[in-house]
Formats: sequence, C-alpha cells, structure tokens
Amino acid sequence: MLDNPLNSSAISGDFNHRKYRPVATFNKSDRRWPDQVITKAPRWCSVDLRDGNQALVEPMNPEQKLDLFKLLVEVGFKEIEVGFPAASQPDFDFVRKIIEENLIPDDVSIQVLTQSREELISRSFEALTGAKKAIVHLYNSTSTVQREHVFGMSREQIKAIAVEGAVWVKQCAQQQPDTDWTFEYSPESFTGTEMEYAVEVCDAVTDIWQPTVEKPVIINLPSTVEMTTPNVYADQIEWVSDNIARRDCLQISLHTHNDRGCGVAAAELGLMAGADRAEGTLLGNGERTGNMDVITAAMNMYSQGIDPMLDFSNMDKIIKVVNQCTNITIHPRHPYAGELVFTAFSGSHQDAINKCLHRRQTNDVWDVAYLPIDPADLGRSYQEVIRINSQSGKGGIAYVLEQDYGVQMPRWLQVDFSRHVQHLAEQNEGEVSSKEIWQVFRETYIGSAQAIQLDGYQLTRQDNRDQLNATMILENKHVALSGNGQGALDAFVGGLTQLIGADVVITDYSEHTLGNSEQSDAIAYIQLSIDGQRYCGVGQSADIVEASLRAVLSACSRAQLVMSPLPKKA
Repeated sequence: MLDNPLNSSAISGDFNHRKYRPVATFNKSDRRWPDQVITKAPRWCSVDLRDGNQALVEPMNPEQKLDLFKLLVEVGFKEIEVGFPAASQPDFDFVRKIIEENLIPDDVSIQVLTQSREELISRSFEALTGAKKAIVHLYNSTSTVQREHVFGMSREQIKAIAVEGAVWVKQCAQQQPDTDWTFEYSPESFTGTEMEYAVEVCDAVTDIWQPTVEKPVIINLPSTVEMTTPNVYADQIEWVSDNIARRDCLQISLHTHNDRGCGVAAAELGLMAGADRAEGTLLGNGERTGNMDVITAAMNMYSQGIDPMLDFSNMDKIIKVVNQCTNITIHPRHPYAGELVFTAFSGSHQDAINKCLHRRQTNDVWDVAYLPIDPADLGRSYQEVIRINSQSGKGGIAYVLEQDYGVQMPRWLQVDFSRHVQHLAEQNEGEVSSKEIWQVFRETYIGSAQAIQLDGYQLTRQDNRDQLNATMILENKHVALSGNGQGALDAFVGGLTQLIGADVVITDYSEHTLGNSEQSDAIAYIQLSIDGQRYCGVGQSADIVEASLRAVLSACSRAQLVMSPLPKKA
C-alpha cells in the first residue's frame, strides 16, 4: 500500500532534510548562566561600516560612510569598526579621511579588521597612522570545516597563523607609540570550533600580547554562522570564560549572526554567560541574514529599566540615515523601529491600550497593555498607536477621535458608532484615516443633513421650574415646541413628548468642552428611549444648553421621526 503523500515527512525534489545532521550540543552540566540576568549594558561596538558595508549589493560611497559614522557617534557608540583598510582602497581612504580631518571624538576608538597576514597587518597600521585611539582586530578561521575542507591544515598550522599575526600586530603597534592601541583577536567560525582548541589558540595569542587588568585584550568569539540554538552558544561562552587564561585581563566579546533568526537572543544569553562586549549593526544589516541588531538588543535592555548607554530617542532619523546609506528598507514590523510596531488594529488590543493610557498618570511606571515601551521615548507620537481598519473595534475608534478631535465618546455611543466605521472600512478594504472617521461621525450625528434642526430657543426659570420655548426646522418648515421641567433638557424632552405623542425618555447623557479655552465649543452626547427603542445623538455648540438640545434632535432624526408638522399621536 502506498503512503499517503499528504502524510509524508519529505517533499519530492531538492527539499530533503535527510542530507543534514544536527550540530552536536555542548556538554556542560555546571551551567550558571540560566540563573543570571542582564543588569547593565555591555561595551557596544558597531560594525555597520565594515560587516554591514561588505554585505551590501552596492557598498557605501565615502559620503554615505561619513554620514553613517556621524550617526553612530551621535547615538553614542564608543567603539566603531570603520572598515577593512587592507582589503580595499575606499576603506583605506575613509580611515585616513576621518583621522586627518579630526572627525573622531577623543572618547571614540575606531576599529579595523585584518586577516593574519603580514602585508595586510602592515597596511592596516599604515591606515591608522595618527589615530588617537584604535582597535586592531586580528582574525583567522579555526573551525573544523575550514581547517579540513578550505585550508587543508592541521591544528598546529592554524594556531601558528594566529600566533604569527599576533607578533606582527605587536611589532607594528610598537612603531606607533603615540596611539592608544587595543588588540582584538577572533577565532573566526568559533561556534564550529572545538572549544578546547579555540581556547588553546586564544591563549597562544594572548601569550604574545601579554594583556593586563589595566590594558586588557579583546577576545571576540563570533557566531560567524549561527549553527544551533542560543543556549548552546551561551554554554560555549561560559565554558571559555571559565577555562581561558588571564580571564581578568580580557574583555570577552560577542559577534553573533542571524542565520537561524536568533542573533539577538544568542547575544543576550552570551551576556548572561559572562561576556563583556557585543558587536553588531543598527537594524541588523550584515552578511546573509544579518548581524545582531544592536537597536533591538539595546532596547530590550531599556524596556527592563537598564540604561543601554546608547540614545535611540530620534528613531526616525536613525532609520532615515541607515536607509539612505544602505538602500535597505526597514520592515514595518521591525522590532522597536518599524512603522507599525506600536500600532494596534485589533479591536481588543485597542480597547486595552486606550484604557491603560487613560488610567496612567504622568510619573507612573510604564505599564500599558501591548506596548512594552512608551512610543514617545523613540520620538513616536500616540497618534500612531491606534489605527483603524476592518479589524478594529469601538475602543480604537474612540481613541482616535479623542486624540485628534477631543471627542470623548461614552461607551454606549462607541457601540453605536463603531458599526458605521466598520461599514466604511469594509468598503475601503483597508485602513480608515482619522479624518475619514471624523467625517463619518459628523455626518452621522451632527451634520446639517439631520432631519430636524434647532432654529432657536428661550429659557426662563420660575418657582424652581424651567420653561423652554423652542423653534425647530423640519422639511423647511418651522415647528414650535414648548415644555416645562427640572432643567432645560427635561423641559425640552417633555415638550417633545407632548408634541409627537411618543414616549421619549433620556437614558444616558454626558457633555464636555472640546478645548481648554472659554471660547471652546461644548459637545453633548445623549441616548434616548423612544417608544422603547434606543437612539443616540450628538450636539455641538458654543452654548452647552444648545448643544444638549441639538443632541436630542440628533437622536430623534436618527429615529426617523420625520413627521410634518410633528402631529400628536392619536
């Protein structure tokens, strides 16, 4: 009997999982990192201008690189990898430009990357001549697959490459004593390297460099290709920290990639495992699926009350500059930075956000449903938080009208009005703007198309009773109304009941001003029961009594009590 193709675990063709094998997990039974929490920001190093640049279809030109460099400084990076000057003339020229034109702040170290080859190291130091503070980042690949399939070299031969490079770096630095040098070493493809061998190579390099507590060396442990789950990377970082020589004289650095979509998670767990430093790019640009996204990682800390030591308060500017320099458009759902990440279309989400924001006091700790941070912290406005489409509900519609037009609809009016916006959204088959919602609101409750209009009124008071005489316009005819009651509304509804013979009862009412000045209009909301059926109305006027009377007539118009000349019920 043939297998049901729908139940097959493999699809015909080249999509065949059987040609892969799981990466071996790291056997570590004494792990401590799961009990740790991140309490402070690491040393950040931006690699946008090197790792991010070499990943572009069209690498940045000198003007773009300078714009991005200035942005990185403005955001607050103190370590910036500015290029691979031995690999290309544009990178070399850019390094010279920012040094010779004194564009590097005194508290910022520029970093350059070089392979462990004498001529490349020499060229890198030539590019750095005259720099006040610089990091020379030396690397060579140590992984099993690189040793066996790319280089065809033994462990000892690969280690010798690293040691020779360390010697050349030290010698070149001694020839330029006026620069404050920091050395960094990466066993490239660290996550594909046997851990004891990775430590052996790093120890051999630091034997040459002889770091001290006052002058530490950076040991960068890159997830050059993300091969497994982030917890394994954390195990590796913790194991290296426990077994590497001169740990107190080292800064353990992370450089994660995002092949499995876990670049940020791996870096976070790596910091929990004891790392001191993290390399990445703004918005995660980098080879293949990218580097660690520094904005996401730093803002994750910020959302937990930790100072990220980087300033992302002008997020729109950051996005604009990065986009102009890389020609990469940011996804609208990109964490923290995307256009829609703080936007709710769902009705239940909108209602929860609206209620939380209404209850929140200015100095309260941030605790708002569905919003992990305050959008205003990133320069985003609250007008962007709730947007309306066919998935939205009454709470979102109410929020938009209040934010943009000052209308504070009571719940019963929200229920009544939401179906009108829902109908419009379904017709549009997309988002409904605030302006469109306001137009529908006015047409439904306030506009001149209402069947019954108030022409004028007079109100007098005698013996604690109010006498109201009003004139209404119905089908271009004037209709007089007179009533007596406890207050203008009571008198008006009483007179209306006598005039039309219907049973009119006020079931709910509220009012407020639409602004903060004495000249601001008043708006009144009313719900009437007319012969047992409920109808909502809204009135607006500079006079609160007139606004209330107009709200009553709005509800009557919506009840379709269009009777000329409003004869009494028989």
